[in-house]
Amino acid sequence: MRRTRHHRTAALTAASVLLAGYAAGPVLAAEGDARPRGDGFGASCRTTIEGSQVTAHCHNPYPRTDRVQLHVECDRWWDVDADSRPVDIGPTAYAELTERCWKEVRSAWLSHQPVPPQRSSGT
Repeated sequence: MRRTRHHRTAALTAASVLLAGYAAGPVLAAEGDARPRGDGFGASCRTTIEGSQVTAHCHNPYPRTDRVQLHVECDRWWDVDADSRPVDIGPTAYAELTERCWKEVRSAWLSHQPVPPQRSSGT
């Protein structure tokens, strides 16, 4: 009997620590964080979730412009999912994207799209 109570207490303590870490401070990186790739395209982004707020910090180390958009899926069925406006991140540029839910965040991810080079007007 005593041994079972000890295991139950240990399991509840571990679950409490995990849940407290999720609700309080910067939480794990969100799904789909972009990392620089070998093809010379794609801003490097770090995404954090704090409560109902999602923030992505992106830096583009490549010579091509990257169009980045943050997507947030909210946990509650009545909470509207959010997509940030697309942001063009030029070479060596930095951008911060934020979105939020009313309550909990289920997941967050970033989409990347190459921006075609602008053609000169031939003057």
